Amino acid sequence: MAYDDLRSFLETLEKEGQLLRIADEVLPEPDIAAAANACGRIGDGAPALWFDRIKGFTDARVVMNVHGSWRNHALALGLPKETTTKEQVEEFARRWDAFPVIPERREDAPWRQNTMEGKDVDLFRILPLFRLNDGDGGFYLDKAAVVSRDPQDPDHFGKQNLGTYRIEVIGRNRLALQPVPMHDIAKHLRMAEERGEDLPVAITLGNDPVVPIVAGMPMAYDQSEYEMAGALRGAPMPIATAPLTGFDVPWGSEVVIEGVIESRVRQIEGPFGEFTGHYSGGRRMPVVRIDRVSYRTAPVFESLYLGMPWTECDYLVGPNTCVPLLKQLRAEFPEVQAVNAMYTHGLLVIISTKKRYGGFAKAVGMRAMTTPHGLGYVTQVIVVDEDVDPFNLPQVLWAQSAKVNPKEDVVIIPNLSVVELAPASQPAGITSKMIIDATTPISPDHRGNFSTPAKDLPETAAWAARLQSLLADR
Repeated sequence: MAYDDLRSFLETLEKEGQLLRIADEVLPEPDIAAAANACGRIGDGAPALWFDRIKGFTDARVVMNVHGSWRNHALALGLPKETTTKEQVEEFARRWDAFPVIPERREDAPWRQNTMEGKDVDLFRILPLFRLNDGDGGFYLDKAAVVSRDPQDPDHFGKQNLGTYRIEVIGRNRLALQPVPMHDIAKHLRMAEERGEDLPVAITLGNDPVVPIVAGMPMAYDQSEYEMAGALRGAPMPIATAPLTGFDVPWGSEVVIEGVIESRVRQIEGPFGEFTGHYSGGRRMPVVRIDRVSYRTAPVFESLYLGMPWTECDYLVGPNTCVPLLKQLRAEFPEVQAVNAMYTHGLLVIISTKKRYGGFAKAVGMRAMTTPHGLGYVTQVIVVDEDVDPFNLPQVLWAQSAKVNPKEDVVIIPNLSVVELAPASQPAGITSKMIIDATTPISPDHRGNFSTPAKDLPETAAWAARLQSLLADR
């Protein structure tokens, strides 16, 4: 089932027992974030949370943890909630092959119901804002999908980017936005500033469940997130025209904020508790001037808690990082079997691959580091044989412990780029990267004693299925 807005997905979550309405009155801080934080500590079936009795707010609706379990993630893709993690990644990869699916333009978007413009813009009158971690420097919009266009090629639909970036509210009509240098919006901003121009943006909040998935997906620069959303939904993505910028935005958004990133204007933003499980510091970041806000009547404010994994962020950016890396690697190395990039937004990646010749696995690892995602995130790669499941950590650790000679199989590459938020980078944005080759050497690489591997007995698979059936029938 394809969902056209957040509200229809929330209805499904509730029907499936995956939405919990909090009936008690709660404090905006720390209760909302603490409850969402707790969802990451109660297992893979944690529900989304709905709050509508928030102390200090007379008319507020806040939803957290919408993607914050494998059950919710499966439902977002229209799959049964019992679908396993590996099955979700495999289905994600299958749907990727349907790209591109042309979006469907619609009129009468629900976010056109109300408008604020110019000097009347005041986000505090629309959104029930709260901090997510004790040390945050302010209120954050951390689950927004931001639309920007290539200033040099504004009519190229594929170069219109839909991305997720952390955004701090620094005034009633001003925001500070962090454009990671490797991300498309940073390219757009650099082009605009080189021309001495502001960069128009549209910031959308409260979207259908596939929008946050594609907005955080590392795609090629000229690939459209809306066309990928259609592939993942199994139906064209509904879009509408934003009234001020003319940009294409999701039809079903709760709130659409339009304005410009002001050319060469910077202001201190942060700190913020990040996906790395650490706080980022305060840094000078670009500033957004808000010129128009369109919003649904009684909007639902969707936010996302992130901090020490696992949190909703890790469920949200797991499969949508694994699959692009798999597809991008297979385009050049068809021997690649599977990619697990679940851990801390792909700072660590585990790849299983067949090999053509000695040294092949290390070449695959180096290519992973130069993909669109790898340039900014992949700092460690573990490469395993094709008969090792990268999603089965005991198998991976067996391969690493039994097959790795550190002198020969660990490659350290110094002074490469990484997202500045990576805590181990020194200076921020620069790090050494590591490849661990945990594969069996093949010709002409003759090392070690791997000639007589012990494999599962021929009857093991049948017995495994039989035992699972017996356990299910108990």
